Amino acid sequence: MIALSVVLGVALLIGLYGIALYNGLIRGRNLAEEARSGVDVQLKRRADLIPNLVEAVKGYMGHERGVLEAVTGLRTKIQGTADEAARYRLEGELTQALTRFFAVAEGYPQLRASENFASLQQELAAIESELQLARRYYNGAAREQNNRSQTFPANLLASSMGFGSLPYFEIEDPADRAVPRVSFDAGAGS
Repeated sequence: MIALSVVLGVALLIGLYGIALYNGLIRGRNLAEEARSGVDVQLKRRADLIPNLVEAVKGYMGHERGVLEAVTGLRTKIQGTADEAARYRLEGELTQALTRFFAVAEGYPQLRASENFASLQQELAAIESELQLARRYYNGAAREQNNRSQTFPANLLASSMGFGSLPYFEIEDPADRAVPRVSFDAGAGS
């Protein structure tokens, strides 16, 4: 009788631990999905702002049509892409295209003086900042979920329950990872 009680007690403890483990994995996955949704919200805000930005500069940058077409073309591709990995890769390309866009805009003093353009540029800068924060938040949630599902003893159950590793937002362009070269001309102070 005592042996049966011990076996049932141990089985009950293992069952309760399994339930707690499963619930923790679910909470972690839901947190990561919420964080990814936050990234998507910021990407949508940026996509909604781009047509206004392009319209504001069309008159000024008529002969810079390639830059405008790159930005609008990428926005269209992103909206038509269902594959999440491809969409996030295209979002990275859009970030680079917007950087080129603003670099070209620097050559137009009348455009820079335009109140509408300045407002849109500030709004886009704020969105980019929020996007960076949302990506960091997601990466933190993904790290926690990956730790939770890959450490012992959770790893014994996690993969069989469909809890795989979550991907991180990473730098797509290897050139962005490169350490900048700084050179001080020795003769400059002479």
